[in-house]
Amino acid sequence: MEPRAGSVIADDAPVVEAPRSLSPSGASTFRQCARRWKFRYVDKRPDPPGEPALRGTFVHHVLEELLAVAPSQRTLERARAICRDLWPQLAANSDFAALELPEDQERAFRWNAWTDIEGYFALVDPVEVDVVDRERDVHTSLEGVPFRGIVDLVDRVPDGLRVTDYKTGRPPPQRFVDSRLSQVWLYAAALESVGDDVSEVRLLYLGETGAGRGERRPTEIARPFDPEAVSAAVDQHSSTWDRITEATATGRFEPTPGPLCSWCPYRDDCPEGQLEHQRRNGIAA
Repeated sequence: MEPRAGSVIADDAPVVEAPRSLSPSGASTFRQCARRWKFRYVDKRPDPPGEPALRGTFVHHVLEELLAVAPSQRTLERARAICRDLWPQLAANSDFAALELPEDQERAFRWNAWTDIEGYFALVDPVEVDVVDRERDVHTSLEGVPFRGIVDLVDRVPDGLRVTDYKTGRPPPQRFVDSRLSQVWLYAAALESVGDDVSEVRLLYLGETGAGRGERRPTEIARPFDPEAVSAAVDQHSSTWDRITEATATGRFEPTPGPLCSWCPYRDDCPEGQLEHQRRNGIAA
């Protein structure tokens, strides 16, 4: 049998579709658990977004629309109007409906999304943002690895271009900052590969998941362009691609049991994940 395009056949292993490209989120998922990656990216099983992810998507959409208007119009009042305009679209989303949020929790969802928007204004004066691209979809090759990533914002600063990624979760402890920056270093590498001159990267943590009134702690993590950090991020991405290539060739996608098993949407199909969940939660087998 001839292999299909983009597929790898190994002895005694089924045909496995190799990915056409590797995104930072896909690479991160594989490093966390190869089996979860297979369920999501090979078997194409649904991975419905939870409340935090849907809130993040909504906030990203609001900021994308805000930065599309003339700088002088980028006010809190305009952001509030955009939220109102976009809300029916989210409310009609099947993933949001599946959450079946009671009225009080839906109000909390909307409030938390708004505090994220306020968090953005606490960190940034959007009037001063010189927008080059919003939600830029970048396809390129990094050390031979086909790369795809969506950059939240590329704006112009005095020394070149700045890459910005918005986060609606909590800022990382100091010891994890470097690992969180790897995503924007990859974006910087991707933009450099297509001829853009990146001079700075930053993560904007707009608030904390589940934060309420008075609990918002927006945080900016910014770094000037660092060739060594970019090279390390690309090397890690390339190494992950090599591991994915090996896994698709052998058909072996080993699980990595851990605390995330309890929230994995594929736990019921993973014996190791079920056992880990039971062990951590004191559930009798």
